[in-house]
Order: sequence, then structure tokens, then C-alpha cells
Amino acid sequence: MLYFAYGSNLHHFQMKRRCKDSIFLKKINLKDFKLTFRSKYRAADIEPKKNSIVPGGLFEISKSDEKKLDVYEDFPVLYKKYYFFYYGKKVMTYTMVKKTSFMYPTERYLNVVKKGYKDCKLDSKFLMQALKSN
Repeated sequence: MLYFAYGSNLHHFQMKRRCKDSIFLKKINLKDFKLTFRSKYRAADIEPKKNSIVPGGLFEISKSDEKKLDVYEDFPVLYKKYYFFYYGKKVMTYTMVKKTSFMYPTERYLNVVKKGYKDCKLDSKFLMQALKSN
């Protein structure tokens, strides 16, 4: 199945460790969404926003990878699954259940996301925007 990562799972080494079958395919943009950080975990989340985009990594993952991600993302308590279509193919990602207010991420978490942006060759201006525009 196809999985869209936009936070710490962009980090290739971490993603491979968590999901051994995962294969990074390419970077893509999720349209009409914006990136933010929230909850007591200060983790990445996406929320609908017209004319905005969230850059991320498209991964091929196995069923067992999905189960591991479900545990990591605390599905269905913290995150729920969100599906969208990319060139006719169904893609799964996670979005937080409770849309609490913005919380600046921890240094450690942010460094993992920054490394992920480099791994996937994403434009970090979207990350910087998410950190200050909330």
C-alpha cells in the first residue's frame, strides 16, 4: 500500500527501522492542507487549508509495516487514518483526532523531521512556515 509521511517518518533511517519493508518512492505534495504541530507530544499534524500544500514522502509499505505505524502513531486514539488519491492510487496518511492548539515541537523531534526533509529532498520553507505561522 502507499503511505504519505510528512513528519518524523520522513527520516529514512528511522522509517526503515520501524517499517522494514518500506520503500521510499518519491516526494509529493498534498494539496489543500497545511502542516502544524500539536498535542502534548508536540508532533506533526496536517489540517485542511485551501491553496496550501504539505510536502511529504510517498512510501510503499507492507501490511505488517502498517500495523507497526498504527502502534507508533497511537491509532486510533491520537491519530486516525486519512485517505486521498494520487494519480488514481489510494494513499494513506495519519491526521490527529483532536485538533488542539499549536505546540512548538521539541528540539529532538524537530531535528528528526529536519533530517527527514533532507532525506526526501523537501523544501524546508514549508517546515519553517509551520513553525511560525500558527
